[in-house]
Amino acid sequence: MVSAAPAATLFANDPASLGRAEGTHLPANLEREIRAIYRRSPLYGRRFPLHAEPLGWPCYREIPALTKQEIVQQGHAAFFADYAEIERGFLQKKYEYEHTSGTTSGPMTVIMEDGWWNAQLLRAYLAHPLLAEYARRPYRKCVLAPVGCSSNLCPYEDHPFPHRYFDGTVYLNLSSDPFAFPEAEWDRIVLELQAVKPEVIEGEPVYLSLLARALGRRHVAAPSVRTIILTYGKASLQHSRRLAAAFPGSRQVDLYGSTEAGYLFVGDAFADNLRVIEGNAFVELAPWRAGEEAVFQILVTTRDREAMPLLRYRTGDLVRRLPGGYRILGREKDLHFRPDGAVISAHEIDQALPEDFACWHWSLVQVSEQRWEFQYVAEAAAPAGLEPALAGALGGGARVTLFRRKFIQPAASGKFALLKPQAS
Repeated sequence: MVSAAPAATLFANDPASLGRAEGTHLPANLEREIRAIYRRSPLYGRRFPLHAEPLGWPCYREIPALTKQEIVQQGHAAFFADYAEIERGFLQKKYEYEHTSGTTSGPMTVIMEDGWWNAQLLRAYLAHPLLAEYARRPYRKCVLAPVGCSSNLCPYEDHPFPHRYFDGTVYLNLSSDPFAFPEAEWDRIVLELQAVKPEVIEGEPVYLSLLARALGRRHVAAPSVRTIILTYGKASLQHSRRLAAAFPGSRQVDLYGSTEAGYLFVGDAFADNLRVIEGNAFVELAPWRAGEEAVFQILVTTRDREAMPLLRYRTGDLVRRLPGGYRILGREKDLHFRPDGAVISAHEIDQALPEDFACWHWSLVQVSEQRWEFQYVAEAAAPAGLEPALAGALGGGARVTLFRRKFIQPAASGKFALLKPQAS
């Protein structure tokens, strides 16, 4: 009896990016990157030694997945043979560092080689037709996101305008809770937006939605804005609609990634056509649970990265594969499961909201096994029928109570969660 050949692991990448495969061996580009990561960082050899023979899929799957918790526990120095190498890199401007916000674990220090962030950002722009036109020409951009955001240029000091203007980009906010911004702060932000006249606005969706509110209250238009990049956090369709009204004629792009892994997926906002940014990473699709064959955990292997390269890094996010590409469902801890096994993400809640409902931001919080609170910030009370619509989406006899708020507090990182199930 002839045994079956080991099945290849599934990836979200274009097969051409993975490279040619011989028999049951790994594709050439993937194996080359794995070998390079082992040479660059002693962390991986200590965790799982590799043999010299060509790698097959069974061996690849034995390489243990790397988690953020493990990186936080071991520290960034574990990626280097000698801590003095890091210090020399800082002195020689070869390395720079950033801190993640600690959304899923403790804050993480990320070491990156000089130029890495800009290079992977350029590849992200080139991977999308709306962004590609900005990749190699000067343009003006405004960023409105948590201060501890992904870019290593984000300001940490209260610099006056225009000293927050770097290479055509202005960082608008100086603190990380947009609901706490006084009206004078929104006056400043709106004034700087008018002064810069950006073609591109990039930011965390809640921050941008509240910017749309501030513009409307001041009867200010920003006709220069052509492209809106939603990143740093999960966007609701409500955020998207408020932005479309505030910036008529603009187009919205969804750009997903993280400080430690870089940008991974890009696509049109709410079009379910996200694609891997091929030059930045190999994105493995790990089976998640029975009955959800189109939903995957993602494991990331960075490409061409020297400082702190990641191999089979478990981001904690889930994606759904659809005919046109992928949809980011969000963190596994932020998903709800109906009694029938169906996965409920922010997408399903968006679809349950009535067409005549409009808000600047919402958050659906589970307070007991069957009780949920739908907290929302809006100009008017929610229309009739919202509670049963949400309860029907959640299933299992869920009961939903509506709370109209003046503000919804973010996490310590400055980011917001749309769906907050109880910890199981």
